[in-house]
Amino acid sequence: MSTFEAERRPVPGAAPSRRSFRLRFADVAIPAGHAWSSPFAKWQGTLADVSSLDLAAAVTTRALADRGVDPASLDGLVLGWTIPQREVFYGAPTLAGRIGAPGLSGPMLAQACATSVAALVSAAGAVTAGAGTQLVVLTDRTSNGPTLLYPQPKAMGGSPATETWVVDSFGHPWTGQGMLAAGETVAAKHGVTRQECDELTLLRSEQYQRALADDRAFQRRYQVPVSVGAKRPVTLDADEGIRPAVAEEIVKLGPVVPDGVLTFASQTHPADGCAGALVTTVERARELSGGAGVVRVLSAGQARVAKAHMPEAPIPAALAALAAAGLSIDDVDAVTTHNPFAVNDLVFAKETGFPLERMNAYGSSLIFGHPQAPTGMRSIAELIEELRLRGGGVGLFTGCAAGDIGAALVIRVED
Repeated sequence: MSTFEAERRPVPGAAPSRRSFRLRFADVAIPAGHAWSSPFAKWQGTLADVSSLDLAAAVTTRALADRGVDPASLDGLVLGWTIPQREVFYGAPTLAGRIGAPGLSGPMLAQACATSVAALVSAAGAVTAGAGTQLVVLTDRTSNGPTLLYPQPKAMGGSPATETWVVDSFGHPWTGQGMLAAGETVAAKHGVTRQECDELTLLRSEQYQRALADDRAFQRRYQVPVSVGAKRPVTLDADEGIRPAVAEEIVKLGPVVPDGVLTFASQTHPADGCAGALVTTVERARELSGGAGVVRVLSAGQARVAKAHMPEAPIPAALAALAAAGLSIDDVDAVTTHNPFAVNDLVFAKETGFPLERMNAYGSSLIFGHPQAPTGMRSIAELIEELRLRGGGVGLFTGCAAGDIGAALVIRVED
């Protein structure tokens, strides 16, 4: 019988009102090879006019077929997305029907950049409760995000209030500061320099180039090509719009804000994409993997830090998840992160002692972009494949979310 444990703890070094939340799972796993991601498209690029629901249907159908999984054999669906699309109200059951599993249902979740971890935790909870094998799908299109109109009958002429969903979310209504300001605040607090940010950007770009070696051999382990539409298919076989970082060019860039340390090179860019995984019991995962091994989902953590200190949040989230698994950072073999700013990884390394060069061995969202909901799942898929190539081991994914939140997941790849 699976067990599920949760505990709230104070965040080390934070104000008394801040808390971390940690979960431990005893019998939850992803079959080896059953976590995937589409390539990511640049903002206003190839996928700009493709609904993320259409993208999810195409990518998920292909991913399951390539792995020999009958959609009708699955027991539940968790759909994560953060940007409304047409027919969003019926998103999960519509997606289930379109992939050939009309009997499936389940929640639709959104937690900004932490949506991947939230969806995996939801699926793990369902598995633990005996709900069977869960399909997790993460999809988002930051391109051409909706503009919402809110009725104001008493306003002058009844003019509605408007909200541009994606662009307006670059700021934070509670703190009154944008995400870039949070990056600069944390950089100043921890003494992060412009040179460190530039050097980290170059390192992550070099690591991403490793994933392209031998005709993208590493990426092909988990990536699912995109083909959407029948008459005139929209196709995407590889990440789009990524330029290798060049030291001579980076040092010439001015900071985004006066006297800041971040440039357009040392922060991520919006993107479009889809990712997913199967989550089930360890026994079922072994069956589905066909002898390729399992990825035990050991624990998860979430934390909040001070207002507008978002780049710090992955640290207490990671420590909470590790503590739940009974592990320390010294037990971790590989780390991937969602790092919208170079500051994130620099502060993580300073505070935990984990070497920068052992993080994000094949790139990160700093380089390949950030479609929001699927970003974390892609990094988790890369973490799994890195550990499989190593012959197994413990992996940690951690990343920030809107405002001051971090979320983390601890896994162990084994035979």
